[in-house]
Amino acid sequence: MSYLKFDKLQLINLNYSLGREFLRSNRAGSYASSTITYCNTRKYHGLLVCPLDDLDGEKHVLLSGLDETIIQHEQEFHIGSHKYPGLYHPLGHKYIRDFHSDPIPTHRYRVGGVILKKEALLTQDEERILMRYTLEDAHSPTKIRFQPFLAFRQIHRLSKANLDVNSKYEEVPSGIRMKLYTGYPFLYMQVSKKADYVHAPNWYYNVEYMEEQKRGYDFHEDLFACGYFEVTIKKGESIIFSAGTSEIEPESLKRKFTAEVNKRTPRDSFANCLENAAQQFFVRKGKKTYVTAGYPWFGIWGRDTFIALPGLSIARKDMQTAKTVLDTMVHELRDGLFPNLGIGASADVNSVDAPLWFMWALQKYVYELGSYANVWNTYGKYIRDILNAYRKGTTYGIKMRENGLIYSGVTGKALTWMDAVIHGKPVTPRIGYDVEINALWYNAIMFALEVAKKSRDNDFIAEWKELPELVKTSFLQTFWSDKNKYLADFADDDGQNWQVRPNMVFATSLPYIMLDEEQRRAVLHIIEKELLTPKGLRTLSPKDPNYVGTYEGSQEQRDGAYHQGTVWPWLLGHYVEGYLKLHGKKGIAMAEKVFNSFEEDMVTAGIGSISEIFDGNPPHYPKGSISQAWSVAEVLRINCLLNEYKNKE
Repeated sequence: MSYLKFDKLQLINLNYSLGREFLRSNRAGSYASSTITYCNTRKYHGLLVCPLDDLDGEKHVLLSGLDETIIQHEQEFHIGSHKYPGLYHPLGHKYIRDFHSDPIPTHRYRVGGVILKKEALLTQDEERILMRYTLEDAHSPTKIRFQPFLAFRQIHRLSKANLDVNSKYEEVPSGIRMKLYTGYPFLYMQVSKKADYVHAPNWYYNVEYMEEQKRGYDFHEDLFACGYFEVTIKKGESIIFSAGTSEIEPESLKRKFTAEVNKRTPRDSFANCLENAAQQFFVRKGKKTYVTAGYPWFGIWGRDTFIALPGLSIARKDMQTAKTVLDTMVHELRDGLFPNLGIGASADVNSVDAPLWFMWALQKYVYELGSYANVWNTYGKYIRDILNAYRKGTTYGIKMRENGLIYSGVTGKALTWMDAVIHGKPVTPRIGYDVEINALWYNAIMFALEVAKKSRDNDFIAEWKELPELVKTSFLQTFWSDKNKYLADFADDDGQNWQVRPNMVFATSLPYIMLDEEQRRAVLHIIEKELLTPKGLRTLSPKDPNYVGTYEGSQEQRDGAYHQGTVWPWLLGHYVEGYLKLHGKKGIAMAEKVFNSFEEDMVTAGIGSISEIFDGNPPHYPKGSISQAWSVAEVLRINCLLNEYKNKE
């Protein structure tokens, strides 16, 4: 395959090209995203989308798009593209000759004798998009016109024409700055070469976002066009358009662009695409580092952070980033729990498993380092706080019962990763003893004892050493069925739930497990038989009457399918790990097949990355967010596991 490269026939076919999106993020938390034809199909698309901590902490679309016009002999050729009711205008996609994304998104346009190359680059540590235009060929004097489309709104909303917009501008070196609404930063729009700016404020009405229409949301937006920049360009010359929240010296733009490109890892292979995708999820705020759960609409999620961290950093041997994230997140611990969504005082801690996934991520970190030095001194307090909170009881009914198992849940809340809610009611409430929670609980206790023994903390050992055997005995009594030959998904005081779901897989994959070899084999067998697909594990067996095989429709319909059959790639990491533990080197061929099955996804949906979910039914179309942290992470971890088993004696 030609890596992340698309030709003219693919690009002019809008049914094909509008279903493929590029995304670039930076360490400041900003991103740029659109389709590969630059026709936005989501409200989340934009060339400069920034977190505004001083406003509301959410991401906001400042620069929605930039329409370019090539001018020769007084004739104008518009190479931008928007969807309006019943039509596309302009039809700029018809001029695109090719597109590739190695190492940055690059388009080539042909208009008569003009060949123009356009490259997009989001700078690494600040809120700035740079667009470089190179005139590769032209036989007559040529001008380029840049028309910015501004939104200045939060990513989950849409802008509408209004009288409150501030249409005034202020001149800055080789450009202007504008602030459409109070509370926003200025947007500095500057050109590397002296350009004429014509102020012509105007609203463009009813821009359509078809992906929002499919999802059942409002899909019409009014965008504000402030005016346009016009500049001459000679054959062989490059001109850079910059849009950022701070002023920059126009003379430095070319140097900055070159320096930023040189920092990029090539996207010329499957492995390098995954490497780049992994880096895009890390956000640095001062000395703190967070993980964004997914793009374009996810924020910082505690559970997702810890599940993704081993794959995003440890599997890539980036131990420093792993430690920084762990050190950042431990300060978010409250009453033994981590936030489910968000950070700080406003975050909700309604996640029963996030602290246990923290223990697993820390465990993977320690094992990769091969050293326990200072682990107990650094993290022992947090480990004790978590275990004690679960043992004594904390919020949302989370508490260890006399049988040693964790019971959790309250009416109206979904505390596990299966957290879809419709009209205030969880789709999969799972109140009681959850199979993955108790598998993680056992693993957490055993890991804590392991570290405590290395640190000779005899008091901790004496307090906790008897519990694992009780947990194991109760776990097998509660979840295992000799008749069914698999684990119950959850149990409560009325009995077990025997729906075939993937949550039992963690009882085969964690460093400390309670199942014997025969039981693990049986669990993996039913998962393979009813849940395994090339793109992940289904969340419910197709044999179940509640199974929903396609993720589509309104938000209510999609939430109803989210954990009722929809396929999740991240679950494959634990399936493969459990399989390799059971089969050793004989399992390598299967693991390679799983890993390689995602190479084709590099040129679908979010190109160069892996989607959040896939349909449960074949052909398993990608759905949800176009780039999800734990999807990318667990595919990377599968490759790491493969290398580990290949190198075993």
